[in-house]
Amino acid sequence: MLLFAKIIVAVVAILHIYFLWLEMFAWTTKAKKVFRTFPEHLFEPTKTLAANQGLYNGFLAAGLIWSLFIQDALWQVYVALFFLGCVAIAGLYGAVSASKKIFFVQGLPALIGIILFLAHLFL
Repeated sequence: MLLFAKIIVAVVAILHIYFLWLEMFAWTTKAKKVFRTFPEHLFEPTKTLAANQGLYNGFLAAGLIWSLFIQDALWQVYVALFFLGCVAIAGLYGAVSASKKIFFVQGLPALIGIILFLAHLFL
């Protein structure tokens, strides 16, 4: 179970590295194809806002990756749970405020990771 939890952490981290790239470096190119519901004329004026958002996604990815390298097993779980919790909350907020799809892409994998880590701790 712990191995699956760590795999989920890695997957969520990779997703957030992708979000970082998309929002910081490809907002006016590739992001137009990904965020088709966002009006095309707003990509250029929101470029700096998207880059800021991408930076936050990078911090989430960094925290998740860091958790995989922590030697103390209990602290590894605690740090992973913290960052997965941040991602899950962001996914829930995104689902309520922007699109339900955000929950399935971002929030659900984080919640699965949280469940797996909690099962590892308490079962």
